[in-house]
Amino acid sequence: MPYFSIIVPVYNRPLEVEELLESLSLQTCKDFELVLVEDGSSTPCRDIAEKFAGKVDISYYFKENSGRSDTRNYGMERASGKYFVFFDSDCVIPPDYFQIVKQELDKNYTDCYGGPDKADTSFSDLQKAISFSMTSFLTTGGIRGGKKGLEKFTPRTFNMGFSAEVYHRVGGFKDMFGEDIDLSLRIRDAGFTTRLIPEAFVYHKRRVNLRSFRRQVFVFGMARIELFLLHPDSLKLVHTLPALFTAGSILLLILSFWNAWALAPLIIYFLLIFLFSLGQYKKLPIAFLSIITSAIQLYSYGWGFIKAFFRKVIYKQRNTQEKDLDKYYKKK
Repeated sequence: MPYFSIIVPVYNRPLEVEELLESLSLQTCKDFELVLVEDGSSTPCRDIAEKFAGKVDISYYFKENSGRSDTRNYGMERASGKYFVFFDSDCVIPPDYFQIVKQELDKNYTDCYGGPDKADTSFSDLQKAISFSMTSFLTTGGIRGGKKGLEKFTPRTFNMGFSAEVYHRVGGFKDMFGEDIDLSLRIRDAGFTTRLIPEAFVYHKRRVNLRSFRRQVFVFGMARIELFLLHPDSLKLVHTLPALFTAGSILLLILSFWNAWALAPLIIYFLLIFLFSLGQYKKLPIAFLSIITSAIQLYSYGWGFIKAFFRKVIYKQRNTQEKDLDKYYKKK
């Protein structure tokens, strides 16, 4: 029986899966199995899984399309490890990842853990800019796995693990926006321990074009309202900042018709984005792209939050979840 069961849902991303499997084959600690679940893909990755079968303990499954949550639950039902670990298919795992996690669990056991994500040096300029906009304190308040943030750390499924006991007592992922945050909150509410392991990071390639990135963060904004309806105490000030930023930007734009200086706060803010990104990556193209990706991250998340707030909280249209999910998955 392996200590870790890695569970990865995949949908039409064979090239990403190949990079993920290559990184798993290089792990210094190999006390794991991989449960790879194909969610009804039209471009399956079976051949790639077979290619790495001699290097990684892989169990490959193909099922009808039913979404990420059901696919992860399907994988957990077939996992045999003591501890379940989740990655997205677009992640690349550093070679000492499982060695670090195993040492941390042996030293200071926790029922559930999560780790941060970073951009590898091999990533494109756009991928690095997207990574900056999703991890910078200036744009997200450090809520995605940084050591310091405006919110208590909540594991997410691009880099998350919990014991088999947690699964059997708390259950799996719900078919909803923000399913990983919902499960993390249920795990915490059930009395299990949760913590961040900062050294257990993954390289997260994320979306490779601005259009899909915009859709993704729009859904994140909607998800926060879904989570608020299920867990009212989970909504913090930091989650409302993109919506406030979006509304404030519109107000400043209107005021600028009378006084151009009204846009000064926005100009200063995006200048800070440019400077912080330049300081991190030392490349002008990435710094300029970071302005674009940060604007997309803030305004798309903010609009998703505002739209869901009025629809589900003000007008109480609570039956739109399934329609929203279908629309999102068809666009993926």
